[in-house]
Amino acid sequence: MNSLLAVLLDGKGYIALKDMPKPSPDRGEVVVKMRACGLCGTDVEKIKGEYTASMPVIGHEPAGVVIDVGEGVSTLKVGDRVFVHHHVPCNDCWYCRHNSETMCLTYKSTNIRPGGFSEYFLVPSLNIQKGGVLKLPSNVSFEDASLIEPLACCIRGLHRADSDSADRILVMGCGPVGQMHIKLLSLKGKYIIATDINSNRLEMAEKFGASHSFQSDNKLKDNVMRVTDGLGADLSIIASSSIEAVKNAIECTRKGGKILLFGVPAKGSRIEFDLSNIFNSELSFITSYGATERETRMALGMLASGGLQINELVSHRFPLKNFEEALQLYSSGKGMKIVITN
Repeated sequence: MNSLLAVLLDGKGYIALKDMPKPSPDRGEVVVKMRACGLCGTDVEKIKGEYTASMPVIGHEPAGVVIDVGEGVSTLKVGDRVFVHHHVPCNDCWYCRHNSETMCLTYKSTNIRPGGFSEYFLVPSLNIQKGGVLKLPSNVSFEDASLIEPLACCIRGLHRADSDSADRILVMGCGPVGQMHIKLLSLKGKYIIATDINSNRLEMAEKFGASHSFQSDNKLKDNVMRVTDGLGADLSIIASSSIEAVKNAIECTRKGGKILLFGVPAKGSRIEFDLSNIFNSELSFITSYGATERETRMALGMLASGGLQINELVSHRFPLKNFEEALQLYSSGKGMKIVITN
């Protein structure tokens, strides 16, 4: 087969190409057959033209099988089951040396080609050299491996927010990454409050370890205060792109507390608030963008050990040819984690 089906951005949305040439590896590169790739909110925002923080490539949670290896590659062979990280830092620039690897220019300029929503994709030499390809243990399925990247992002976000120092944590938004945060925090014995507009997601949040769950409505602040001795959350995690969630976080976080902006705001998002209130309350805002190979290795280790059971987050699976149907389901808000298969 000399052609492949791939889902690509065309500047106006997405387009499925059935006659795209199958990639061939140059020296140091490999070609992977995609077996599973998660559909992420940032993919949808890129399709809508609302996300511009990185290259216009969609499909960044892929796992598959190495089918072709270029000259000079000694760490991988045909048949290896792998997870592939689309971005890798240089590990040498000022940002990398100051623990800001995801701000590295190399990080944002690297990617797989043509993207994870493709029957086959090429992994550049640099991604391999910098640890962007992880071999999968036999007990980690391709579907499980498609959860590595978002899980790694959650691990990094919790580290940046110093979640270990927080006792009572509010998770705002109980979609896939919100649930991952809850699961990770529950393993540390944290007191977790979950909020969402979807009652089914709140039920899952309690199953994943939330102590309390509340609807995101005008009673949210009262409910949070009631279960935090009138103080508010030590840490509020905004696992949503909702501007209202940011406003609610300011109201529901205790004085001296922290707010982690984890969900990706749409381009052009604006919010108004009383800056003096932020100052007088000593609220700290923290953002977290992406993950490094340090976190992807940690995520894979958790999945391989069996200590983190999150596969039930996958609610729907669609073959690559039915990508548009998957996109429609995502937009309806009726699914949880959607995985594209090949």
